[in-house]
Amino acid sequence: MGDTARGAAGSATEPLIVANCSGFYGDRLSAMREMLDGGPVDVITGDYLAELTMLILGKDQLRDPSLGYARTFVTQIEQCLGDALERGVRIVSNAGGLNPTGLAERIREAAAGLGLSPVIGVVDGDDLAPRAGELGFEGALTANAYLGGFGIARALAAGADVVVTGRVTDASVVVGPGIWRFGWGTDDHDALAGAVAAGHVIECGTHATGGNFSGFMDLPRDALPLGFPIAELHADGSSVITKHPGTGGTVTIDTVTAQLMYEIQGPVYDNPDVRTDLRSIELSGDGRDRVHISGVTGSAPPEQLKVATNTLGGHRNQMEFVLVGLDLDAKEAWLREQMDAALADRRPAEVVWTSGPDPAADSDTEEGAARRVRCVVKDPSAEVVGKAFTAAGVELALASYPGFTLTAPPGKPSPFGVYRPAYVDRNQVHERVLVDGVEIGETT
Repeated sequence: MGDTARGAAGSATEPLIVANCSGFYGDRLSAMREMLDGGPVDVITGDYLAELTMLILGKDQLRDPSLGYARTFVTQIEQCLGDALERGVRIVSNAGGLNPTGLAERIREAAAGLGLSPVIGVVDGDDLAPRAGELGFEGALTANAYLGGFGIARALAAGADVVVTGRVTDASVVVGPGIWRFGWGTDDHDALAGAVAAGHVIECGTHATGGNFSGFMDLPRDALPLGFPIAELHADGSSVITKHPGTGGTVTIDTVTAQLMYEIQGPVYDNPDVRTDLRSIELSGDGRDRVHISGVTGSAPPEQLKVATNTLGGHRNQMEFVLVGLDLDAKEAWLREQMDAALADRRPAEVVWTSGPDPAADSDTEEGAARRVRCVVKDPSAEVVGKAFTAAGVELALASYPGFTLTAPPGKPSPFGVYRPAYVDRNQVHERVLVDGVEIGETT
């Protein structure tokens, strides 16, 4: 074992009960309260960061440098922090996004307003955007290395009640508490791999309880919102996936298997702390809404860390035209010819036309008798895909095919981003752990 401090809470013989309350930025706001009140838990975790979310947060910071974090998390903290502190429940989340220190300050302000004084931990060092040119990510709006769980464990071992991070891997918010509780070291590959498997299963929230599940026809369906998942994590890295009683959905071997395969590109799942061999995973039923994960093996982590980069790709806009009646192919061809001519002088860098489906014969509704034709444009310049584009379409209203109409008034252009994965040597990333603003150590 190890090179990290042993967890102060609980015993190595007792499972660590880790609950999830978010699978993305925008997930059910009430979930933290539901997990806190639904039954015993030791740690509540939340995953808020998808690659798209990093772009959204990056655009937030362009508007206001003090932003860059998941603001809904602050609302959840305001609703739940007092009870979590009273019950000794730790909260661990990557909601810090691009600005975990800013989120920590907002939590501190919210807590003070409630008369509370939580110990707040921050894990950062993932932000490589200031060094984007040096590291080969020229032009990146955001560039964030995926960190692991050991920084989170350091913060918890130092007494943090709430830990907020930047771009850690989705599973790391579960792996970190496991390291803290059970004292795993960097060479405890099998235990770490088991925690990665458990973390991967619960990080997408209600996916594990039947959400977005292709076999949903065989699952119970009622009016209750799907319950969020829980991992009962053991010292050897094995776990039981479950949910609070009385919540919607179900946990089965099939729902757990589906989530295990989600976003997986091969038999070995690389994480910053360990490589997890997915072929080693054994699943077995452990009662109603309980699936046991065991047998997971791991090996040394990769020498490089993955980096999520986002660049501003330019601006996009679209118009959707409605065609009805006879001669739809001829009407669509004439529309395209007219638009191409109108855009000839300032043609967007990318123009994409799509159409369909064809109307049903003798449809009973206007919508069923119509063909929709969409024109999507992209360009570095907002002006080119703004009024220069929309005016070209609107001006055809009385000068094109019979029955000309749009599904909606033209809108303003919106910026779009381009996500690209990259890799960087570990020694280029310097993880930092702060507890109540004081740095307690640095790992690489």
